Amino acid sequence: MGQHHKPNHSSAPAKPGSEAKIRLDKWLWAARFYKTRSIAKDMIEGGKVHYEGHRVKASKEVTVGAQIRLRQGFDEKTVIVTALCERRGNATAAASLYEETPDSIEKRELAAAQRKSISAATPGSANRPNKKQRRQIIQFRHQQSE
Repeated sequence: MGQHHKPNHSSAPAKPGSEAKIRLDKWLWAARFYKTRSIAKDMIEGGKVHYEGHRVKASKEVTVGAQIRLRQGFDEKTVIVTALCERRGNATAAASLYEETPDSIEKRELAAAQRKSISAATPGSANRPNKKQRRQIIQFRHQQSE
């Protein structure tokens, strides 16, 4: 009766100019930006991912040459899509799917250096505050908010 069509599940990335259609959430997962597709979808819906400078839905089709800006933890990355793949491969295969812009690399390194200098300047405590110290902290914060 009906013929079943199997989608192309090759692990090799699609080359520029090919007509592969891949959802944004699936591409972000395959490129190893997020651990699961549902996390990628949540990030897209939360406005943490911008495709060509615009907020989009997780079902947006990715094209080669597109610019994607995304947040990962403290870092914000801007990448250019160089290939399409709907299967999650190893890290080297994932890195071949995109190219980070030089401006993005520079901003990330600067932000990391700032975070490192701030954490080095902040005195660390050897142990947790005791009950009296916690009460003093709470009282101090309460006075600051008034």
